[in-house]
Amino acid sequence: MVNYKEMTCIVCPLGCRLKVELVDGDYKVSGNSCLRGQTFAINEIKNPLRTISSTVRTIYPDVPVLPVRVSADIPMKKIFPVMQEINKVLVKQPFKRGDVIIKDVLGLGVDVICTSDILSRKGGKK
Repeated sequence: MVNYKEMTCIVCPLGCRLKVELVDGDYKVSGNSCLRGQTFAINEIKNPLRTISSTVRTIYPDVPVLPVRVSADIPMKKIFPVMQEINKVLVKQPFKRGDVIIKDVLGLGVDVICTSDILSRKGGKK
């Protein structure tokens, strides 16, 4: 049985190859060049977070989809439930970059926000 996990650190361009072991209930990280790598590895094991960038449908024929993203990282296990909520959205009014499309999605304390001004530039006309 393997009692360690290997991963590549993505915090900086070095891309250190990390090894994380659980020793006596504590995580030990090796292979990191800096403390940020250690923090990354432990967080990745305990509570991996990810971001989502996607699109929502609109009623505007000239802009059938509008790009969106989450305002902060979310737990990796919540990606598919959040995507289900995003897929339910049909934008019926003009939004601009930074506007909230879904407030506090799934009670995670994270909003789904618009990442484009394309509807506000076009005036959102049908």
